[in-house]
Amino acid sequence: MSEYSVVGKRIPRTDSVPRVTGEAKYSADLSLPGMLYAKVLRSPYAHAKILNIDTSKAERLPGVRAIITGKDAIPYKWGVFAYTRDMQLLPSDKVRYFGEEVAAVAAIDEDIAREALDLIQVDFEPLPWVLDAEEALLEGAPQIHQDKPGNISVRIFVDEGEVDRALEESYLVQEDRFSSPEENYCQLEPYAVLANFDSTGLDIWCPNAGPHMKARPLSNALGIPTSEVRVRKITIGGHGGGRSEVSPADFMAALLSRKARRPVKLVYTREENFNCVRQVHAATTHSRVGVDREGRITAVDMKVIMDGGAYASTGPIAASVAYIMIEEAYKFANFRYEAIRAYTNKPPRGMYPHHPRTAYGGLELQLDVLAEKLGMDPLELRIKNAVYEGYVTPTKTVITSCAEVETMIKAAEKAGWKEKRGALPPGRGIGMGVGSVISGFPMGIRGGSGAFVRFNEDGDATVISGVVDNGQGNDSMIAQIAAEELGLSVDKIKVVTADTSMTPADQGAYSQASTVMSGGAVKAAAADAKNQLLQVAAEMLEANPKDLVARDGRIYAKGSPDRFLDIAKVARTALSRDHAILGRGDRWPSADAKREWVKNPRGQVASAFSFGTAVAEVEVDRETGRVKLLNMVAAHDCGYPINPLAVEQQIQRSALEAGPEGTLLEKHAWTANGQNLNANFLDYWFPLSTDVPNIDPIIVTSNDPFGPFGAKEGGLSISVAMVGAVANAVQNAIGVTPKQLPITPEVVLRLLEEKEKQSEAKS
Repeated sequence: MSEYSVVGKRIPRTDSVPRVTGEAKYSADLSLPGMLYAKVLRSPYAHAKILNIDTSKAERLPGVRAIITGKDAIPYKWGVFAYTRDMQLLPSDKVRYFGEEVAAVAAIDEDIAREALDLIQVDFEPLPWVLDAEEALLEGAPQIHQDKPGNISVRIFVDEGEVDRALEESYLVQEDRFSSPEENYCQLEPYAVLANFDSTGLDIWCPNAGPHMKARPLSNALGIPTSEVRVRKITIGGHGGGRSEVSPADFMAALLSRKARRPVKLVYTREENFNCVRQVHAATTHSRVGVDREGRITAVDMKVIMDGGAYASTGPIAASVAYIMIEEAYKFANFRYEAIRAYTNKPPRGMYPHHPRTAYGGLELQLDVLAEKLGMDPLELRIKNAVYEGYVTPTKTVITSCAEVETMIKAAEKAGWKEKRGALPPGRGIGMGVGSVISGFPMGIRGGSGAFVRFNEDGDATVISGVVDNGQGNDSMIAQIAAEELGLSVDKIKVVTADTSMTPADQGAYSQASTVMSGGAVKAAAADAKNQLLQVAAEMLEANPKDLVARDGRIYAKGSPDRFLDIAKVARTALSRDHAILGRGDRWPSADAKREWVKNPRGQVASAFSFGTAVAEVEVDRETGRVKLLNMVAAHDCGYPINPLAVEQQIQRSALEAGPEGTLLEKHAWTANGQNLNANFLDYWFPLSTDVPNIDPIIVTSNDPFGPFGAKEGGLSISVAMVGAVANAVQNAIGVTPKQLPITPEVVLRLLEEKEKQSEAKS
């Protein structure tokens, strides 16, 4: 890492101070003159026709300034793709889940807005509902969308090689069914929107994963040009995939503001934040995996049924993520994968860093079972099946940089795998999981990022990028990239980001593309600006621009660092010669544009791929069924770390998200009529500090050819790997395969009871 001045160095994030001191402003902190307060009337039914809405009494309440229903909106339906447009942001015909939006009020204070909700009379006609994905697919199930027969939201089908023949010829075949309920994102910041609609258009501040990805659907829903929708920069308190799409809250606040001609702020309650933004898919997975006598994977046959809730959301992507991660983690020629995303009368599900956990988590459990049957170390089996640079997946994606085996070896060494596996005391177990994640994927005209860099007269530089920072450190990341390319220190870089009125388009902070796309665009823009600067410096030094170096705030000729110019002086000289240093750059995924999630799931899917291996150690209390995590180790191939400190933090965050959260604790519970029973931080189980053990992060480098300075995705493959690691550790501890996630105490006790009955039957 010594070849660089800034990149590869452990430096504090540029936004650390305002976040720690409380200076950072979130949407709920903002206030505008004349601002109104909004509240939302929600459905008391999981499925019902809206026959009539009478707002007359509420309109007469003093202090009420605007009321909206679905009749106030144009007939626009939101969907990430044209064929998934099924969601009115404020429904006019019927409601499809308990808590769906029916009407909204803007008043001079929150108390009046709440009182007005009680005065709105809604006539519903209750309809039959269905809450289980597999039941929703049965003949005769209530139809949630009349134009979607069988309640099939999305069907993904991949069939490569000769799966049936390969399984028949396999030495061993492991077949299992895994299940998991819904999870929640649990962002600490409740969803809050401030909208101000005036004669120039809409200004809006809201949590988001990509401001440009919010602006377009809002312009469509409001019937105004995209240039009149200004999604503003705001501090954001968490993302996790749940803020990737436009929210009904965004639309309702904007529509209320337009109707009232006043600014409107809408802040969700904690219950609304659980139910009415997005949730994580519930899923069942039926998986068959074959291996030969040496432990090489011969075939994988997997069918996944996902509970998508009431609307399609990002369905095609969500249903495809699992198979893409699996075929990039292990090498095998024969692969069949079917995913059916079903409509149910539950809140809609959205993007998530890793879903569904039953697919890749279940596969990891099966690999350990097969290793045991073969008398093979699970580590050895995984090394034997690891992918490598140049490997071509069944769906014809070429793996670029890859240090997967190195992550396996380093994680195992750090965790003491060889010493502990098979030697731990009763009730203790150690397990391993492997994961791979793409860094960016094709999204058409919204799949890339643009950036500008300008030099100021005092010699510092301003970076302008559409990337958003949801807490992962993207602002700091692009500042480091620009500083390295320009030869400046980070404190000389100012960033302007995430504002659609000022910044170029960006794909958003999801698909793990921020570093490779947004960072790549910034690097290109900085290189353009630097080249212009070197031209001016070359005239001043009477040198060839190709021989000049920009580093540590200076420009000098190679081999002659004592003969230099301060970059600030060169920038001022350029201005004095009527030349403003303005750099531009963009970056687009190096992927097959013809590849499509449903119609053509073949071809290069992404530009870069990260790899990770996780090892977890647990202790299981056989009396209570409680699983205690003792230690977690995670080794991640991030290409090249822009900031090792930030990458380590991301590795630890991913380990936490997948281990104690996704594998041991998180799930929703529902009443028979579709009401969420634990939509709060008291009843919804998520880890406290006492539930989180030591997490050892290990950075593995592979220098990706596509990423800026060799960097790629920085931690998410550990979210995939740690699910398998913790589940396998439990399996190792109790000698039974857990097939239901999360592995709660009742699940463990049931497994132990079944094991005991089987032992008694055999004896």
